[in-house]
Amino acid sequence: MPLKIPSGEVSMKASELRGKTIAFAGSGGLDSCTITRWLADQGVSVVCCTVDMAQPDEDDIGAIEKRMRLAGASDFVLLNAREEIAQAGLNVIQNQAIYEGRYWNTTGIARYVIVEAVLKEMRKRNLEVFSHGATGRGNDQVRFQLGMNMLAPGMQVYAPWRDPEFLARFKGRGEMIDFCESKGLEIKATRSKPYSTDANMLGLTHEAGILESLETGVNAITSGMGVLPKDAPEAGENISIRFERGIPVGIDGKKLSLFDVFEQSNRRAGAHGIGIGVHLVENRFVGIKSRGVYEAPAMELLGSAYEYLLQLVLDRRSRELFDHAARFLGKQIYTGYWFDKGTEMARAAITPVSAIATGTISVSMRKGSVMFEAATDVPHSLYLEDEASMEAVGSYDHADAEGFLRILGVGARAVSLTRG
Repeated sequence: MPLKIPSGEVSMKASELRGKTIAFAGSGGLDSCTITRWLADQGVSVVCCTVDMAQPDEDDIGAIEKRMRLAGASDFVLLNAREEIAQAGLNVIQNQAIYEGRYWNTTGIARYVIVEAVLKEMRKRNLEVFSHGATGRGNDQVRFQLGMNMLAPGMQVYAPWRDPEFLARFKGRGEMIDFCESKGLEIKATRSKPYSTDANMLGLTHEAGILESLETGVNAITSGMGVLPKDAPEAGENISIRFERGIPVGIDGKKLSLFDVFEQSNRRAGAHGIGIGVHLVENRFVGIKSRGVYEAPAMELLGSAYEYLLQLVLDRRSRELFDHAARFLGKQIYTGYWFDKGTEMARAAITPVSAIATGTISVSMRKGSVMFEAATDVPHSLYLEDEASMEAVGSYDHADAEGFLRILGVGARAVSLTRG
């Protein structure tokens, strides 16, 4: 019997949700408060699901509940996903899943953490409609929708920013602020804030506003995870990361949990401007260019250290396959396909690498740069100092290269016949 794809509503309007209860993934910001209040006014019961991912821009995450209940949420639940976001960050590091340059996919991978956390809560409450505040111009709408489609194809997804009824009421940020002020809602957003920021423990994404102009440099942002490289101290700092089977398990000889490794790495790397102020004009999945300025101190520090370890344990052929899979996975995360079969296959190809990625990598951090200092206790290292030496040590005989070059030369001479 052929497989049947479960049906799921794609385009929904608020008017179709009157009298229903939905789950809304809310951060407590301007969009969340506006959408929740507007839906409540339309007769929709909104259960606000806020996922705790150790957001560095939220001093009191408990205050989100107060804001969302004032905004009209019928119920509020804070979902603890701190360990999950740390594991998600590790997945990106182990896969070196970078997108277009040096974007560590910090916002992208977090969307899948949100989907899984909210879906679990929805099943507890027997809810069938998932909603989010992602705009119709960006990547997050794809990540949320495809993630939910892949994990729970029967669930419906309501996206206010694709609802003509919502769009007729709100043209942009100004109308939303006016609406919230008219309703007496507590919001942190102001008309003077020059750009928007999305946050989780892995990093901050700054975009829109003044950052849409390419005449605005990265120094225009106010860092939330440390300092910009220009403001970092002249004196650098050395740090050593211990990896065991691909997992960072300690810093400077002290054993730490994965979450604590990220937390300490963010603090120490951020103080030196590591991974802060990364400028990228990227290709969004929807087909338009966008400009972002990123912060990801721990990801840049741990990711760089892991790359130094990979240089020691991967041979030429396995390195080639690894790099291909890494690029593929970087794109998969960015474009919404983290949960699909292609991702599963690519991750399976890389998984054996973590089993041999053991060692201590020491680096120096100074004014935004991570520099290699030393590698010790790397049992699976393929680098043999004696054999690699240019000195007269080891078993390698320079004269043996004569036959090797003769063989290579046969093909090289043949190439001459093809040159015009």
